[in-house]
Amino acid sequence: MFGNKETHLVALSDLDEAREAVRQALADASATDAPGLRAALSILDGFTGSDPRVRWVAKVLAEQGIDPHANEVAAIKTLRDALPGLSLVAATALAREAKLSQTV
Repeated sequence: MFGNKETHLVALSDLDEAREAVRQALADASATDAPGLRAALSILDGFTGSDPRVRWVAKVLAEQGIDPHANEVAAIKTLRDALPGLSLVAATALAREAKLSQTV
């Protein structure tokens, strides 16, 4: 009755589709376009395996200048402000996950 402690944050990732689109463009690219497309592909490859939720948390906290290692309470409040309806338990779990991932 009083608490559903599940984290309800769905993160969608289209990186595979984006990566394939860049590869297709690279296959047909001119010599002037190819270096930029290779750089884009390298950037996309850098996201492989990273959790979109952690990236979202890192982005939100960076925009507000919050360091979750130094101020976890402010990090949790910032996450809840950024996503109304995010529970305290879920925001705490996300902030701690971001701290452990060392991406923030």
